[in-house]
Amino acid sequence: MSTTRTVEQKYRTLVIVLSVIIPLVVALLFNVSVEGVNFSFLPPIYATLNGLTAVLLVWAVISIKKGNRPLHQKLITVAMICSVLFLVMYVAYHMTSESTVYGDFDGNGERSAVELEAIGSSLYIYTFLLLSHILLSLVVLPLVLFTYLKGWSNNVISHRKWAKITFPIWLYVALTGVVVYLMISPYY
Repeated sequence: MSTTRTVEQKYRTLVIVLSVIIPLVVALLFNVSVEGVNFSFLPPIYATLNGLTAVLLVWAVISIKKGNRPLHQKLITVAMICSVLFLVMYVAYHMTSESTVYGDFDGNGERSAVELEAIGSSLYIYTFLLLSHILLSLVVLPLVLFTYLKGWSNNVISHRKWAKITFPIWLYVALTGVVVYLMISPYY
């Protein structure tokens, strides 16, 4: 049995467990409300982390296509760290703040008929981007972890196959995170 296979087998269960536990913990934490803490400064920071993740991912692909594997590995590792920091900040913000309603110009937590008319069809675009961002973020977590594991264990052929699926989804999640923030930010 090759070392590559052994490393993958050793960490496969951990990747599966993390892929299940992380979304469950995040969902549970969304039901926790912490009073007296103000993390209202976090949304632009975690949106920036999403943008940085997108840049790092593109840079990582360019670096590997140019044959610079060490740089590729570093960039992907930093992109993963940015994604983890994003998630921690996102959860911290939502545990300490009321949800912001898209189109709620007066900040009362509801969209009036006038506000709905003012935002028009952009609500559909926002909702689509938000829902696809959330759903694909659940899908991308195990994809990123398995792709990283395959690269880390030097299973290059399998890593490439996984990366062809993982990269566009991870990039979409990172970019839509920025767009969703830009769309919702006037209503904070």
